[in-house]
Parts: sequence; C-alpha cells; structure tokens
Amino acid sequence: MLQIDSPQNPRYRTWLSLLEGRGIRKARRFLLAGLKTVPEALARWPERFGELLTDDPARIEGWSLPANVQPVLLAKPLFRELDVSGTHAPLLVGTVPEMPSANLSAAPKGLELVCALSDPSNLGALLRSAASFGASRVVLLEEAANPFHPRATRAASNALFELELARGPRFAELGDIAGPVFALDAGGEDLSRLDWPSDLRLILGEEGQGVPANLSARRLTIPTTGSVESLNATVAASIALFSWYSRR
Repeated sequence: MLQIDSPQNPRYRTWLSLLEGRGIRKARRFLLAGLKTVPEALARWPERFGELLTDDPARIEGWSLPANVQPVLLAKPLFRELDVSGTHAPLLVGTVPEMPSANLSAAPKGLELVCALSDPSNLGALLRSAASFGASRVVLLEEAANPFHPRATRAASNALFELELARGPRFAELGDIAGPVFALDAGGEDLSRLDWPSDLRLILGEEGQGVPANLSARRLTIPTTGSVESLNATVAASIALFSWYSRR
C-alpha cells in the first residue's frame, strides 16, 4: 500500500485542490465520501475511480479492490484535511466525466432539468431528487455549481452516477429553447393542476433570483399556506419532479 506522510507530496497537493471547484476543473478529478456511498460506488462503478484513501489500514481490511484502484495510506493530519464531511471513512478519488454541451434547440426527451443552482449542497440534493423521479437529463448552466464539488457529491450520494449531465450556456444566453418549457416562479399557474406532458424542459433559476423575466416559459407555482415567502429552490424542484413522475 502506498503511504504518504508529507503535505508537500504532489499527489496529496492535487487531492487537496479537489476541495474547491477550481481544482476539480483543473485536475478533472473529484473526492467521494460516505460510509455507504464509497463501498457502493466502488462496487457499481469501479472504473470511475483511481485511488482509495484511508488513514487506517484496518478500515479497508477485507475490501476487494479492483486492479485499477490503488489503496493509499495517508498520515492522519493529511486525511483529516481531505475528510471535510467528517465521516472518518475511506475516500475515493474519481475522474470527472466529459459533459457534452446540450443542444437546447432539439426537442426534449423525458423531463430535462435546466439548472442554475450555485450552492453545491442544494445542487447535490437536486441531483438526488432528479435521479429518484426519473429525470432524463440535467443541463447545468454556467451559473451552476460544480456537481463534483465535495458538498455536492455528499448531498447527491451516488445518484450523481445515475444521471446524464450536460453543460449549458449562461442564463442570459439561453435564447429560444425547444419545448414544452416550464419554469418554477412566483405568480405562475398552480402546479398541482397541471396536466404534465411526457417530454419537457423544466427551468430552475438561481437561489433567491428565480428565472429572468424575459425567459419564454410557462410559469408554475407551488400552492402553499403563504406563511413563508417562498420554498427552497431544491424543495420546490423536488415537488415538481414528483408531480410529473406521479402522473406519468
């Protein structure tokens, strides 16, 4: 087993950079944490990963590692730096897949989410809901957080690997989108009364800002008691996804 004790080790420095979106984009690598998430990901998608990091060999005793996954023993202070979720469980280092650019002028197939959520935790939770309710694709606009940020992968769990991800333009550059196109926005029609089409695009704006007023989309609102000003964007999107899924 490879052992790393120095914080100046080049491989460790690369892994440390994966705690931020900039480092993930540069290295095209990501960290995956979770007591259940890591063993499941290793069993179901072993080809996505290259290293398994731990600070205690006993934690991976009896694990059956594929040939392409190298076990690495890190000094405890180094491991703590990477274990931002505080799981104390082994971490996987994976390769970020290529995300093609979405052709939004082509008709949607199934429910396609077009998303600009900039908070990694919110984005991760949204991806988990998208996988749970059968979204066919998630298009991440430039304003969106990196889906492989540690906070996003923690919230998404392994739902991240069940989804087709694609890149989109900035919100301001969306232009005409093939539809039907819906957007979650205050003041729209009652979502609970909608006869959902099978194929559509659902637009989800940035937290607190919503969708641009000039966006050509059918606006949907989730009816509430009115005791709070608005729902969290991820909660609202999850309700919309469930509504579509339940009427398929």
